[in-house]
Amino acid sequence: MGKKKRRIILDTNVLYAGLYSSKGASFKVLQAIEQDKVKTVISTTLLFEYEDILKRNQAVLGLSDEEIESLLDYFCLQSEHQKIHYLWRPCLSDPNDDHLLELAVASGTSLIVTHNTKDFRGATEFGVRSITPKELMEEIS
Repeated sequence: MGKKKRRIILDTNVLYAGLYSSKGASFKVLQAIEQDKVKTVISTTLLFEYEDILKRNQAVLGLSDEEIESLLDYFCLQSEHQKIHYLWRPCLSDPNDDHLLELAVASGTSLIVTHNTKDFRGATEFGVRSITPKELMEEIS
């Protein structure tokens, strides 16, 4: 019997790092998403954050407007969508990350994949762990 597919919240910093370099664990996480080894869960807020970061760093990433739109469309098609009907901010040390914890709790997703695990220390109170891309790859391999 196969392993149950992991559901994750993909922090924007991991998406950015995976697009910036094909050498690290962040890129391997993006490959695992494409290979359907993990399932991403997104909200409208997270999708807009992806778009903002990608468009602001478009030149550095070497992506055209069309490539960014295709990437966002891909995430829309491949991800589970979760509406968030409540807000209980602030909770984390970085208020800009609260929406990720809200998404995890609302969707019942227990993993946030991020390079800033220290920013999610309070997440364990909600049954949510934050792990690095490297740790995720170790867990799913």
